[in-house]
Amino acid sequence: MAHPGKIDLNDLLVFSAVAETGGFTTAAARLGVATAKVSVEISRLESKLGLTLFSRTTRKVVLTDAGQALHEDCRPLLLGLLEAIDRATTGEEQLSGTLRISTTVDHAALSLAPALAEFARQHPHLDIDLRTSDRVVDLIEAGIDVSIRLGWLRDSSNRAVKLGGFEQYVVASPAYLARRQIPQDPRDLELFDWIALTLLPAPFTWKFSSAAGETKTIHVKSRVRVDSPGALRSLLQAHTGVSVLDQFNAQDGIASGLLVRLLPEWSLPAAGIYAVYPPGRQVSAKVRTFIDFYRQYLEHRYGNAVPSFQVQAADR
Repeated sequence: MAHPGKIDLNDLLVFSAVAETGGFTTAAARLGVATAKVSVEISRLESKLGLTLFSRTTRKVVLTDAGQALHEDCRPLLLGLLEAIDRATTGEEQLSGTLRISTTVDHAALSLAPALAEFARQHPHLDIDLRTSDRVVDLIEAGIDVSIRLGWLRDSSNRAVKLGGFEQYVVASPAYLARRQIPQDPRDLELFDWIALTLLPAPFTWKFSSAAGETKTIHVKSRVRVDSPGALRSLLQAHTGVSVLDQFNAQDGIASGLLVRLLPEWSLPAAGIYAVYPPGRQVSAKVRTFIDFYRQYLEHRYGNAVPSFQVQAADR
């Protein structure tokens, strides 16, 4: 017989961790407990509810239909309850717990890490866990609260807030250009030594636009390819060829004279900076506070004014 009135809140928290990570071992690591304890609490919860919440195999744990429905209903309520407890114990104006943030390696070094230093000073009771990778991570599986992603987002089950935008520049070093004629037209770039950034969805095709509304699409070939914007920047400064760098990676090199911006009268599609977070009915106070803070930080530092808080379905 089911006894839903006697459900332990801790059992629901463990259930949520297993549902989000997809395994007892990974859930135990997130919670800081033994795997056996997770297994016992899930079995106890299933017994009290009279439901099978997970289908278990030797390789993975998958939510049943009943488990999926329970997870979707409980997750936002659990988040709200934990926040209410935090507010009651630390005060309304203080954020606590852990904020887990992910972004690319270069964006962390160039922008996000300095911003987080200030954010941490403003919220001394909040722990911050910054994780960097140039590959898109599964937010739910990794337990990420919010991910800062750059570029163009495609539809997904995640939600996103646009924080700002940035430009893309065609650049090369002065020493490399001394050996070549300065390009006068986007199609001239097809004759240059192109360095391809393979993280991009189409690193060999580029569409340029002029102020007069003219567009030109070029197709480049590359002998040198790289999967990191930082490594691309180093190759460009080492006189290896020509490529496109985002505004964050290009601006210091241009200002110092290590890089030269080419074809400034032609523009490439502007890209966005997004805060992406898992689906749910509520956005936690710590995530919302950080999103507002980082939007203002970007606007102050780079002049990237953006609309007020607006949620949209998105992914990188």
